[in-house]
Amino acid sequence: MNESNEDKGLEARITPRLIDALYTEAMLLADEARAYFDEAGRDDRQSLEPFARVGFACESLKVTTRIMHIVAWLLTQKAVETGEIKSADGRRPERRLGHANDSDPLVVAQLPASAARLISASTDLYSRIKRLDEGQMIDEPAQSPARALMGRLERDLIWNRDR
Repeated sequence: MNESNEDKGLEARITPRLIDALYTEAMLLADEARAYFDEAGRDDRQSLEPFARVGFACESLKVTTRIMHIVAWLLTQKAVETGEIKSADGRRPERRLGHANDSDPLVVAQLPASAARLISASTDLYSRIKRLDEGQMIDEPAQSPARALMGRLERDLIWNRDR
């Protein structure tokens, strides 16, 4: 299989710093989605026509599902980085990013702007994580000794920082 240099370098770009940043983004999005769909969005939901109200409920579940899959995947990556699980085990099918259904653009178009923004944000984050997950399935290129050392140093720094 012919792989581009960009594809071969994908796994090398998944650093603890990237995982931490994505995890923070996911948790902030989860909190924002919970606050909107459970509290602030109630009035928005009640103002919708019955069919759109059902769509609102379905889309809120899709947002939640996307975020849950993202967080589970990121926690797996953290476990791999800290050595809690082996790298190969982190790529097992049950530890890959879970499937999340796409949003229906016709339904989203009927929803309030706040709901549509959260749906878009969750879809965007899910797409980025999915690209990372798919990139991990590419055979790992041989890592240079310098990159291996840098990875170990970065993991040690993070391990010591979090103690």
